[in-house]
Amino acid sequence: MRPSVMRRTALGTLLLALAIAPIAWSQRGRVFIEPNVAYDGRFTFVRLRYTQGYRMAWSADYPAMERNFMAILGDLSTLRLHRRGSNVHTLDDPELARYPVAYLTEPGYWYPTDQEAEGLRNWILKGGFLIVDDFYFAQQWAVFEAGMKKVLPQGRIELLNVSHPVFNSFFKIETLEGMTHPATRAAKAVYLGIHEDNDPTKRLQVVINFNNDIGDYMEWSGEGWYPVNLSNDAYKFATNYVVYGLTH
Repeated sequence: MRPSVMRRTALGTLLLALAIAPIAWSQRGRVFIEPNVAYDGRFTFVRLRYTQGYRMAWSADYPAMERNFMAILGDLSTLRLHRRGSNVHTLDDPELARYPVAYLTEPGYWYPTDQEAEGLRNWILKGGFLIVDDFYFAQQWAVFEAGMKKVLPQGRIELLNVSHPVFNSFFKIETLEGMTHPATRAAKAVYLGIHEDNDPTKRLQVVINFNNDIGDYMEWSGEGWYPVNLSNDAYKFATNYVVYGLTH
């Protein structure tokens, strides 16, 4: 191909990519929320939707991540679960009380209202188990921490180590090293939590994946975007979290 033709082709490709990028983001900004499945006692994956924050950050990886995860969890376990449906609830939705485990993503853009904070607090104190995922670096941590303090003012966020029961509830996770996301190699994955009454011997109420994004690994696990071992590890962590939340 002549250099002039190659330049025109490259330019055309670049312009197309630039044109598609905002469309892709705007589609996420207008994400179609599928109808919630009716409560019937089966395990249902619940994603939390916050109303104050950056666009549709709460919907990252939705709904492919939950579909992929439920397919794997259904094959791994004897849980009765909804494979082809999931729920989205606001933090203060009374229906949230029906479900023991919930997932909150991109909390670096999360600013809970007083009513949302109260609703989530009541759910956690009544036995709910919260999984927090997909945020990085000090600025996003500060936003998350402020939101979490609003939800659990007395809650103490502490570093978890691999000996914690949450990492041995289904799979025995041998190490917490190696899950650093390829897109942010400068950020080392860290796992933290909040325990009932700030007592490490009591129930873990919140598990926090900081500098990590297990939802992203699960969303794209069938596309070959990430190394297989990282996708496998993401499913292991997610499975352990759900099993722990259902048994504690």
